[in-house]
Amino acid sequence: MRAMLLEKPNAPLRLVNLPPPTPGPNQVLIRVHTCGVCRTDLHVVDGELIHAKSPVIPGHEVVGEVAALGACAEQLNIGDRVGVPWLGYTCGECRYCRSGKENLCESARFTGYTIDGGYAEFLIADARYCFPLHHALSDAETAPLLCAGLIGYRALRMADDAERIGMYGFGAAAHLLTQLVHFQGRRVFAFTRPGDFEAQHLARALGAVWAGDSHIHPPEKLDAAIIFAPIGELVSTALRALVPGGTVVCAGIHMSDIPAFPYRLLWGERKIVSVANLTRKDGEEFLALAAKARIRSRVQTYSLARANDALADLRKGNVIGAAVLEVKAV
Repeated sequence: MRAMLLEKPNAPLRLVNLPPPTPGPNQVLIRVHTCGVCRTDLHVVDGELIHAKSPVIPGHEVVGEVAALGACAEQLNIGDRVGVPWLGYTCGECRYCRSGKENLCESARFTGYTIDGGYAEFLIADARYCFPLHHALSDAETAPLLCAGLIGYRALRMADDAERIGMYGFGAAAHLLTQLVHFQGRRVFAFTRPGDFEAQHLARALGAVWAGDSHIHPPEKLDAAIIFAPIGELVSTALRALVPGGTVVCAGIHMSDIPAFPYRLLWGERKIVSVANLTRKDGEEFLALAAKARIRSRVQTYSLARANDALADLRKGNVIGAAVLEVKAV
């Protein structure tokens, strides 16, 4: 199989030929059709997430079909269309797993980070952590739902019943979540890189009531703010925009250091919370909601061999919507 391999951090991915892996107990072999290119992939490639498998095949927004079954993989059948998310394994026995917080399992493994991922023609996945895909979206449109969509949905849950929601960083996650928030009758205020008028136009087209640069104060106070951009200084910026009792949700797996800020910004029972990974329940709920709300992904597609180009475009902010690798030959 062809695969894009990260041999060491801060190095370009290399196109290699490898033997397809063989599924073990509870595992399936998946023929990859598409794989989204997520900002977390950048953090892995750039060495900002330590303890990555080395070498590793990145990618954790995988859409494909089951090509072979390992022993005891009874949940799926050969030919099933499935999605593979970031969370690839948990122990099922610790206090977090037993209490519905498997996203916090200390033995968890992650696709494209500690498990080889979807920048390849085949990958192995735990059958218990694959999502059956039944909706009619194309493979390319579906891929971003499996992380950008899922993390966005978990972040929205952290925002409780907020009616005015700010989204800082209008990329893959925000462009999906805006559609869901609009469908729910709530209001989105979109914050982009300064001068990114194309992203601001997309935000308004998807239902945002306002869009502007990230350093601008919104026209109304926010009930909640979700930070997708990995920029720590946005925490204090978002706090300044909140009503008392509001929540800042940090939705990235990695963020630069948060600078000191005066206590008065936090006072008034404002909260700062983080989102860690996802649960299978998140996935089941979000995929059902995405179909009901008719959420559509805006994607820029690349061939597997151009994965480095996709990562470079994402790093530079040149992707409007989501970047997706088309792996299966068409």
